Amino acid sequence: MKYALVTGGSRGIGRAVCLKLAEAGWNVIINYRSGREAADETLRLVREAGGDGELLPFDVANAEAIETALAQWETNHPDDYIAVLVNNAGIRRDNLMVFMQNEDWHSVMDTTVNGFFYTTRRLLKNMITHRDGRIVNMASLSGLKGMPGQTNYSAAKAALIGATKALAAEVAPRGVTVNAVAPGFISTDMTAELPEAELKKMVPMRRFGKPEEVAALVAFLVSPDAAYITGQAISINGGLY
Repeated sequence: MKYALVTGGSRGIGRAVCLKLAEAGWNVIINYRSGREAADETLRLVREAGGDGELLPFDVANAEAIETALAQWETNHPDDYIAVLVNNAGIRRDNLMVFMQNEDWHSVMDTTVNGFFYTTRRLLKNMITHRDGRIVNMASLSGLKGMPGQTNYSAAKAALIGATKALAAEVAPRGVTVNAVAPGFISTDMTAELPEAELKKMVPMRRFGKPEEVAALVAFLVSPDAAYITGQAISINGGLY
């Protein structure tokens, strides 16, 4: 049986992705670092949608924790493998660079860039062996445009886009696709403190996007219909560039 792993899958865009993949027939592994209650709620919604899944807690910035969790999962599922990986886990620590603390820089880079590296590397061999795999990396408009007050976040997401393109070229001959999705302003708890009324004036569509709209794009990219799409960073931003 093939599974889809969504990192940071307990809330926001991650939760919407889990639900959409479950609707498409995938068995979903919901990763989270903390907040078991939110993860339980996502699993409940997945099952309510007619799918199935399980929880797999680990910190994507911790290589040891990833190895332990995934090794245990493989022991429990000897005949299964993870064919889809959505690297969605991310955090923001916004500040002007002149005031930014070392920890604010490193925590954002560790979660987004190192988290992508550790988790993807761990699962890549099985995908290559099966000649079947889909990797989707959650980038951001910030990684394409650069946003003031988000030098750390913009740097991390831009690095993720570069890594997407390089890895896609490496594994394409083995039937594995690697793409990035770059959302603009999406209504989630991560953007709840932003001045939406002001910011949506910058968006040609005059609104924030919905997590479900991002999830629909992710579901397409992991489907057989997207088998010839790889190495792309696809914007979903209401026309904001």
